[in-house]
Amino acid sequence: MLILKEEERGAFKKPFGEIYSSVAEIKKTLEKYKNNHQLIISIGDATTSNLINTGITPGIGIIDHRIERKETEKDDELSYFHALLNAANPPGTITEELLDAIIKAYELNKTGNKVLIIVDGEEDLAVLPCVITAPPGTVVLYGQPGEGVVLCEVDRFKDIAEEFMDKFKGDLPWKSI
Repeated sequence: MLILKEEERGAFKKPFGEIYSSVAEIKKTLEKYKNNHQLIISIGDATTSNLINTGITPGIGIIDHRIERKETEKDDELSYFHALLNAANPPGTITEELLDAIIKAYELNKTGNKVLIIVDGEEDLAVLPCVITAPPGTVVLYGQPGEGVVLCEVDRFKDIAEEFMDKFKGDLPWKSI
């Protein structure tokens, strides 16, 4: 398990990509990715729900049934996905269980399945393992509290995400993936 060092938490306020006011603002861009068969990953309940509401179901969605630390209604997101995975991931951590669920989601997605990962704990830091392990051309969307949604083209941010791993204590088998 990786645990974010307390003194490093501020470093995660800077987005890994471009910030947009809403998913609706970038719908045409997202449709282009979808039409090019690029994997779209959404992280967060609001981001996943907003993406679905614009008519685009992500190839992989990661939620924790919370928005800005407040419990949310359990919507019908499940009806938009073919497979459901669960992973425990306490706040401020990245667990091997979450990493394994993300890797399994990639494999299921290769066969045309849209996959929803429900995190017991917190999904906020899932952007790092998603960016590090994603296939080339993948796009990750996640919420930036109070600002909007971040669109991250993983090919541009893999190296930066790997550097951020130094801000954690503990270990996970990143390089063996």
